[in-house]
Amino acid sequence: MTNQYDTAKRLRRIKWLALALCVLSLLVVFISAYVRLATAGYGCADWPACYGQSLADKLNVHLGFARVLHRIGASSSLLLAFVLAWQALQPQPLQPVSRRATTLLVLMLFLAAVGLWSSDPHRSLVTLINILGGLALVSLAWQIASADGGKAPPVPRNVLLLPGRLALLATMLMGGLIGARYAATSCMSLPVCGEVAWPSGGFAALNPFVVITAALPAGDAGGVTLHLLHRYAALLTLLLLGGAAHVSMRYPATRKAAIALLLLLAVELALGALTVATGFGFWLAVGHSVTAALLLAAATSLRRT
Repeated sequence: MTNQYDTAKRLRRIKWLALALCVLSLLVVFISAYVRLATAGYGCADWPACYGQSLADKLNVHLGFARVLHRIGASSSLLLAFVLAWQALQPQPLQPVSRRATTLLVLMLFLAAVGLWSSDPHRSLVTLINILGGLALVSLAWQIASADGGKAPPVPRNVLLLPGRLALLATMLMGGLIGARYAATSCMSLPVCGEVAWPSGGFAALNPFVVITAALPAGDAGGVTLHLLHRYAALLTLLLLGGAAHVSMRYPATRKAAIALLLLLAVELALGALTVATGFGFWLAVGHSVTAALLLAAATSLRRT
């Protein structure tokens, strides 16, 4: 009985640590998006002529405080991740949270190493890793924070969930590439890019290993391809994850997570459309990035279905 009590108390402590790390990681994602989009030129007086200004070494000197906050948040997150992993592994590993806590710590150490090159906006792969890594951190921390310890009743397998998650990852990858390749201004119309409704070339833009020297111009084939793939993947995500959430609402154990997922899908779709419709409004773009992290976390909450 004592061991069960100690284990339950330990799990509660781990969950609170993970929740704090989730919130802190989300804050880091917010600051990172703010800095990245501001230095890219979103919201500047000469938009979109100033887009990609950081590629010409014209950095925004007013972002010093935000950069300091980002470093403090990232360092605090790493320290908290060490504490979380220690709590999950000692005196003996507590599964599955110890495996997830270890994965989260390894990912944070990897992102910290990648961060040594993050100040160079010309490295598209580094930017892409930072974008996707931040989203993954929020999701992993939430998985630990929402662990039920095996107490929740089992529910039938949801066949739409895995393909929905894969579609979501593809959507985020395309969105990350749009940011990493400075392709925002390649397509500033809805629902398609001018008269182009399907990618017909420019697939070289999918290569994240190139060194960026300038923003992709309006109508660039590579940029248009990234935008269209992002939008079609988003539509597929809406159908698959929306369907998965609809199925999950039948069961009390996953109903709240399903409702949250549906709401976040709607918010993310609206933010994405409004971002383009308003000519890539700065705060809409930041909100789109932050909501993506919440959406990925919500999708993981249906893992038991």
